[in-house]
Amino acid sequence: MLTVSWCAMFVLVEMVDTVRIPPWQFQRQLNEAIAEELNKKLANKVVYNVGLCICLYDITKLEDSYIFPGDGASHTKVHFRYVVFHPFLDEILVGKIKYCSQEGVHVSLGFFDDIIIPPESLQQPAKFDETEQVWVWEYETDEGAHDLYMDQGEEIRFRVLDELFLDTSPTGPAAATDSASKSGAEDSGQKKEAPYTLVGSISEPGLGLLSWWNS
Repeated sequence: MLTVSWCAMFVLVEMVDTVRIPPWQFQRQLNEAIAEELNKKLANKVVYNVGLCICLYDITKLEDSYIFPGDGASHTKVHFRYVVFHPFLDEILVGKIKYCSQEGVHVSLGFFDDIIIPPESLQQPAKFDETEQVWVWEYETDEGAHDLYMDQGEEIRFRVLDELFLDTSPTGPAAATDSASKSGAEDSGQKKEAPYTLVGSISEPGLGLLSWWNS
């Protein structure tokens, strides 16, 4: 795979895959059937160390199609480009606060929710209000500290500090058995880990809630 820069937040990624088209799809244009299968397979999926796949951009090359014994479907090696969400480090993004927790401020872009701004990366000094379940920036003024709340649904501007990929591909039988025996009782109360997480920061002037800097 070769990633090619395209625009802010998104990149074009060149990919190669073999696409299987079942016999009942043979009456369709090959490009159309392949495009549909690629989007079924990749759209809204995270590819490890690549990003969140959004949609097919174009098909650049179709190699010869083959039908194998015992399988009436055609198999075609396809070269294509896919639109992928993968912001670069230090990029500035604007999202909405999904919720707050002790771990930090959780942000959503609407199509992507796995963004966390940890406590140490908030505007300082900051505190977590247990009653309201929100983070608060204790903004210092000449008249004393003024509490600025990071409420759910507020628009927030942040810088991308880091990205974390988790390999969620299937494991072999032995690894799967070991994993099951270790996790057992934990699974009932443990949140499933996201395959792709962005870590953000608002610890500099101009970053944070848009309302802070518009007023």
